[in-house]
Amino acid sequence: MKKIKIGLLAIAAIVSVQTMYAQTVDEIVNKYVDALGGKEKLATLKSVRMEGSLNVSGTDVSLIITKLNMVGQRNDIIAMGMNGYQIYTPVTGWNFMPFMGQSSAEVLKDEEVKTGSIMLDLQGNLFNYTEKGNQLELQGNQKVDTVDCYKIKATLKSGKVVTYFIDSKTYHIVKSVSTQNVNGEEEVVNTYANYKATGNGYIFPFTNTIERGQIDFSKIEVNVPVDEKIFMVN
Repeated sequence: MKKIKIGLLAIAAIVSVQTMYAQTVDEIVNKYVDALGGKEKLATLKSVRMEGSLNVSGTDVSLIITKLNMVGQRNDIIAMGMNGYQIYTPVTGWNFMPFMGQSSAEVLKDEEVKTGSIMLDLQGNLFNYTEKGNQLELQGNQKVDTVDCYKIKATLKSGKVVTYFIDSKTYHIVKSVSTQNVNGEEEVVNTYANYKATGNGYIFPFTNTIERGQIDFSKIEVNVPVDEKIFMVN
């Protein structure tokens, strides 16, 4: 009886794994879109304003991120009583970090702009990926910590490559990996958690871990008015 039970468990495990691999890229992406509220909902996403905080080497940092779909992103950073910012647009960007010794804004390098422009698509690179000229490749399954994920390689129209790890149960992105060449090639890793709905039903990860630390968002507003002038440096 014990051998039969073990045999049945083994068969169940095999079937489970085969089911995961049987998913196509389009099936996974469709479920990912549904998990964020659905295609119609995501299509109406035009702007986002996010307020959060993180701790960098013992220093508390306040962060306000403002995005206007495919137009620009501005990160306002408050630390040590000083105000800095990062700005990304499809063609250029600026960086001003007075708490790091900068006295004026510096133009971002082309590779930094290219990497930052990935964030300007509020629907995400997987949404309507064919129409956007992006190519996806399912590269099997991989665990992120203890989470079973689908691993999808996205080659964007720009030529940038981003690898996404999508939770096989929730269909939320739990990790993304890309590379940039600024001072030598380096890997850019983001992890995402604590997915919650905003008041108007849009779903976002309220926790984002980057190289410098964990960002916890206390407030996310959607489709708020955004003046495009904030994406320019006077």
